[in-house]
Amino acid sequence: MFQFTRYVLQENHPFYIFDSIEKLRQSLEKDNRILNVTDFGTGIDRKRKVSDIAKKSLKSARESQLLFRIANYIKAGNFLELGTSLGVTALYLGSLSPRMKCVTLEGCPQIASVAKENFKKLNLKNIELVVGNIDVTLPNVLASMPQLDMAFIDANHRSKAVLEYFALCLPNVHKDTIVIIDDIYWSDDMELAWQTIKNHPQVTSTIDLFHMGIVFFNTDINKMHYKMRY
Repeated sequence: MFQFTRYVLQENHPFYIFDSIEKLRQSLEKDNRILNVTDFGTGIDRKRKVSDIAKKSLKSARESQLLFRIANYIKAGNFLELGTSLGVTALYLGSLSPRMKCVTLEGCPQIASVAKENFKKLNLKNIELVVGNIDVTLPNVLASMPQLDMAFIDANHRSKAVLEYFALCLPNVHKDTIVIIDDIYWSDDMELAWQTIKNHPQVTSTIDLFHMGIVFFNTDINKMHYKMRY
């Protein structure tokens, strides 16, 4: 945990790809295209500007770069993301190495189409985008990824869905796998999901960064839950 804190959470070395991705983010924040957004979590369809999604729904540069540093630290060979949005997080992870397999799942077809555009703009060919209701697509995706090095769960923000996604991923984790749960204090319901995950018998330790929770399965770590500022 000391090494993880020192070489991941406290690391601030910029990587060459960061500027390219953040320039793309800036262009998305000025994109006035209107999308028909399908939200499988709430069951509500609505219209949103790309710029609005980019400003309000994407992970910040600092948070996205933290995910990059985690993957780099554990030398992840494959990464699973639930909730692509416009693809910025997947761009960070996919840029780590052309040999890395990055699979990202998005429910809304129109949002997914913008993400695909962004993958092409940075010429990242190792990102596989799966479109459709994650409740339906996730089992087949996991069947094609027998080993899961890292996962980022940022889709349906309801405890029932989050816990189901987490449970589906568990057969694919190994000692060095890290799973990140986003928005753990989004609501009382999400906080309940986080507490349930912390208490799961396969979980050996966690780090609570408030905006996201990091889950470890390494049996060499003493069972302990940390809260850290980031």
